[in-house]
Amino acid sequence: MSKVSVYNSAGKSAGEIDVSDDLLLLGTDNGVVHDVVVAQAAAKRAGTASTRSKGEVAGSNRKPWRQKGTGRARAGYRQSPIWRGGGVAFGPKPRDYSKKVNKKVKVMAFRCALSERIADGGLRILEELEIAEPKTKLFVQLLERQGIDGAVLIIQEKVTKNIRLAVRNIPMAEVVEASKVNTVHMVRYPSILVDKDGMDRLKSRLGGEVKGAK
Repeated sequence: MSKVSVYNSAGKSAGEIDVSDDLLLLGTDNGVVHDVVVAQAAAKRAGTASTRSKGEVAGSNRKPWRQKGTGRARAGYRQSPIWRGGGVAFGPKPRDYSKKVNKKVKVMAFRCALSERIADGGLRILEELEIAEPKTKLFVQLLERQGIDGAVLIIQEKVTKNIRLAVRNIPMAEVVEASKVNTVHMVRYPSILVDKDGMDRLKSRLGGEVKGAK
């Protein structure tokens, strides 16, 4: 049974949440995490780069000069890749970079990544994740009270307007709804701040139940 501390807005302990070891995947081969992260990065590639081959460059089939007697190298056509304005040899063409990842592998990778964050203490739960006004200064103060410095992922069950507006001016910070958190989020951010409702949603994605705070 793993325990995750719950804190209030002042950074003081407000109890603990028990997470069953059956829900966590610790010590598992992280190859599945790597596969999913690579697949998500590949899916973002546009794949629209395109160059013209020698067969696609406009021009005639006339030889630039006769085969012999000029002292120059033989040349058959001006569209040759070795000529300026000619085609490109082995250049990129539009393609689909996406990689197929089994659904069960995606779920396993998410569980592995989330389990690692819980195990290393990178996941911090707040009783209530909210600020009075949509001001970046107020949210920075909240982070300072929680002892968080650097890149941070903020997770809410439903992202509130105040949090969304306050976080957008903070470098290396991202706010996302619990239902949209993915493996890349878990790997990218060393610190994760989540409200209790958001944690309930995350636990449902682990495939089991998380007991309420003591």
